[in-house]
Amino acid sequence: MAPLSRPRVTAVLGPTNTGKTYLAIERMLGHGSGMIGFPLRLLARENYDRVCRLKGPGAAALITGEERIVPPHPRYFLCTVEAMPLDAHATRPVDFLAIDEIQLCADRDRGHVFTDRLLHARGAEETMFLGAATAAGLVRRLVPEAQFVSRPRLSSLAYAGAKKVTRLPPRSAAVAFSAGDVYALAELIRRQRGGTAVVLGALSPRTRNAQVAMYEAGEVDYLVATDAIGMGLNMAIDHVAFSALAKFDGHIRRRLSAAEVGQIAGRAGRHMNDGTFGVTAEQPPMDEELVSLVEEHRFEPLRYAYWRNRGLEFRSLGALRRSLDARPPDPMLRRAPEADDAHALAHMMADADLAAMATTPDAVRLMWEVCRIPDYRKDVRESHVRLIARIFRFLAAGPGVIPDDWINRLLTRLDRTDGDIDTLVARIAHTRTWTYVSHRGDWLDDAAGWEERARALEDKLSDALHQGLTQRFVDRRTAVLVKRLRERGDDLLAAVTDAGEVLVEGEFVGHVEGFRFRPDTHGAAAALTAANRVLRGEIERRVADLVAAPDEAFALDTDATLAWDGAPVARLAAGRAPTTPLVEVLTSDFLDAPQRERLRRRLTRWLAAHLAATVAPLMALAEAAEDDATTGPVRGMAFRLVERSGAVARAEAEALLADLSKDDRRALARLGVRLGVETVYLPALLKPAAARLTALLWAVQAGRPLPALPDGSRTSAPVDAAVPADAYRAAGYVPAGPLAVRADVLERLLLAVRRQGRAGAFVTPPEMLNLVGATAEDFAGLMRALGWRAEVGEAGVRLTAKKRPAAKGRKQRRATPPDADSPFAKLRDLVPAK
Repeated sequence: MAPLSRPRVTAVLGPTNTGKTYLAIERMLGHGSGMIGFPLRLLARENYDRVCRLKGPGAAALITGEERIVPPHPRYFLCTVEAMPLDAHATRPVDFLAIDEIQLCADRDRGHVFTDRLLHARGAEETMFLGAATAAGLVRRLVPEAQFVSRPRLSSLAYAGAKKVTRLPPRSAAVAFSAGDVYALAELIRRQRGGTAVVLGALSPRTRNAQVAMYEAGEVDYLVATDAIGMGLNMAIDHVAFSALAKFDGHIRRRLSAAEVGQIAGRAGRHMNDGTFGVTAEQPPMDEELVSLVEEHRFEPLRYAYWRNRGLEFRSLGALRRSLDARPPDPMLRRAPEADDAHALAHMMADADLAAMATTPDAVRLMWEVCRIPDYRKDVRESHVRLIARIFRFLAAGPGVIPDDWINRLLTRLDRTDGDIDTLVARIAHTRTWTYVSHRGDWLDDAAGWEERARALEDKLSDALHQGLTQRFVDRRTAVLVKRLRERGDDLLAAVTDAGEVLVEGEFVGHVEGFRFRPDTHGAAAALTAANRVLRGEIERRVADLVAAPDEAFALDTDATLAWDGAPVARLAAGRAPTTPLVEVLTSDFLDAPQRERLRRRLTRWLAAHLAATVAPLMALAEAAEDDATTGPVRGMAFRLVERSGAVARAEAEALLADLSKDDRRALARLGVRLGVETVYLPALLKPAAARLTALLWAVQAGRPLPALPDGSRTSAPVDAAVPADAYRAAGYVPAGPLAVRADVLERLLLAVRRQGRAGAFVTPPEMLNLVGATAEDFAGLMRALGWRAEVGEAGVRLTAKKRPAAKGRKQRRATPPDADSPFAKLRDLVPAK
């Protein structure tokens, strides 16, 4: 674009926070008309709002790829570099023209656009290029007439080292290079500091502005962002913390250059306020050389700029392709890699049907313009190509416009506010495509209507996205507490309600459960510190209340925890015997040693009373085992029963039983011990409450969780192979085959079987099966495990006592069952033969 005369061209170069953009706006408003191209739509919107405040909305236009606000007679145009209306400018040039962040001419993806503006975009009276000092050599070579102005930074920038995320000072920006890392940092800051604003390049201007407004208003003190903040977004940031010093740039993962680090770090400190930068999260400290380069703003100059031919040929698709592939005219220019539009063109040219539609210059130009529809979704490149191919078919071979019903279906599909943050971001990106298309009045029957609908849909999705970001990354309650802490220091009011809720400045931060403080997961560290102070006195009061509490206030749960008014305060641990478990007070940061001992003594007294009331026979047996006045055999039997929580298999106790005299047996009977055929047990412990407690005492002594066991209310239950036999016996059940049968029921069954089996084999009557509550198959399995032959038939279960060969030299007794170890043989001790 040839200038009308030789306008003044100025390159204003220097580090961040030098007032370059402010200067450009000031110079533009001093002219009758002007245009500035910015690298980001967010930055274009920010400065558009500023110009509107100064000159009124009728004087300014905003033009970005997906946003056009153009009043009837605008004087000033705020644009993204790609969207600058330079064709219209050729017939009506503006007096002033500026390009911001001109060093982006060396960017692999967008550099050719900035280079084109550097070479060809001019204002009629004044042109200004703004950017980093690294671009000085390029500008001097490519624009020899440019005058250079170097501006120093208004404030200093110093390295502050590494800081944990939770230790970042207020008004900090944490920088990450992927959406996932941004979300992770934001989650951590929300938990510790109450919340953070989030800025991603993929956010719509409406969402970004709402997030920044929260930060600027002081609702949150932190910002988590991608490197998009490095391109001139002006916020009151005091410290920039890098969570990484490498990123994936769309092609490879690479380390940031010193200039890139400086560009981002330079967001810290505005105007005359000094700023700091550093690292956070898992990023190791920066090396001294990098720190020195950033602090002193000494960066390697750019060696080349990316270039793409602007003089495109539309005679044919081949001519267009060749003109795109033209070589740069200067050694400092490097041909740009294939951009999205060129990639789309290559795919459409490869489609024979599409290529056949582009045989005239107008059709070729139309295909190229369709290919230039931006791919806002980025990660769905092939899907984007299919979309624009469909648009080209409508325009080139169909009705000549994009059908309303097709656009309506696509926009209706996007008109949903459900889904997570990434889903909403993707819908906004897709909607932006249609906002861009709506700017082409010749492609649509009702371009203004579709622009309005797409804009309304983007606003709706943007509001939902802002709400989603706020809900996920801002805990307003904790943010209020942090703000009050900053205003009032450590002097926060804290209290504990009767319900155990802990309040700081009237905000809930957790609750007290017994003697443990359960902080709310979203509580700020400062609020928790204030809560800890008030809890010291609260815990002392609770200790006194527990010591004075009546026995009815305590309970023993099945997981061996002791509860006070429903709150767990201690647990049982193995002692010398099941009847003497230890009481261990649950750990608490608020209990000192004397308090813990007071609690332990009171709970131990309650436990002793509880055991005496619930399992009195077992406790009496424990006393007998320790009583020197008790005979040795009785003490031995008592000790064995106590050791097994009140029940032991008869086979294990045979040696002890053999030593018992009649008086010993009577003594055991007075203690409530029954010498059964299968089990030596205490019938009084078979009651449900006692059975549950003896089973729990066994589990505590064994150092394992209490397994699922019947509680004495059932006569039998299926056997779980993973549950030890001793556990069943402690609960009052005898495991045999597929069933565990309550000890007293099994003894009654064996007595009945003994009586029926004197005459030999017999078929069990239904009463026997009902006594156990078993099916015929389970009953047969039970009896086989007890030493009987059992066959299931139509009439019932046929039982036959097993035979054993006669011992050598001794005549077999006719009435004695063959297997001396079988339960049937043991019945001799209890049931005399006729």
